Amino acid sequence: MPENVLPPLDPVLHSRVRLGIVSILAGVKEATFSFLREKLGTTDGNLSANINKLETEGYLEVIKTFQGKKPVTSCRLTEKGKTAFSQYVETLEHYYLLKK
Repeated sequence: MPENVLPPLDPVLHSRVRLGIVSILAGVKEATFSFLREKLGTTDGNLSANINKLETEGYLEVIKTFQGKKPVTSCRLTEKGKTAFSQYVETLEHYYLLKK
């Protein structure tokens, strides 16, 4: 890519909810659906759709377990997701440094 052309941002991560999900998961081993919903202030349907998109792209893994008889859905980043997030942050840093 020529030096004067800005590198593209990952379109999978370039949404508020998906970027929020990945940002949270980058700092923890895994997080429950309810924790993500609370932190992101989104609806169940919106969160579910965005988790499905990230799972389809291979960026996260969905884990379904039970606490007693209650189902619990958790998510964790895959290596592909960790790499994609790291590259996304590097690209943003590149954009930021262009201002200076």
